[in-house]
Amino acid sequence: MSGMCRNIRTLHNFEPPATTDEVHAAAVQYVRKISGSARPSQANQAAFDTAVAEVAGATRRLLEGLTTSAPPKDREVEAAKARARSAARYA
Repeated sequence: MSGMCRNIRTLHNFEPPATTDEVHAAAVQYVRKISGSARPSQANQAAFDTAVAEVAGATRRLLEGLTTSAPPKDREVEAAKARARSAARYA
C-alpha cells in the first residue's frame, strides 16, 4: 500500500468496472485520512479494519446504484492521460 498522500480516484463508470481491490484501496485511503493514521496501533486495528470493511461495502453499493448516460471511460486511456498529466506536472 502507498502512503497517506495517495488520492482517492473516481471508480464510477469505467470499463472494465472497478475491482474489489480498487474499492478496498479507496476505503483504506479514506479511513487513513479520516483517522489521521496510516498504520493504526494494535489497540485501534480492529476499529480500523471494521471501518475499512464498512466503507468498502458502502462504496460498492454506491457504485452499483449509480446510473449515467455517459459512455464508460476506458481504463487504459484514462491511466495514460493521468500519466501524461503527472509527467507534465513534474517536468
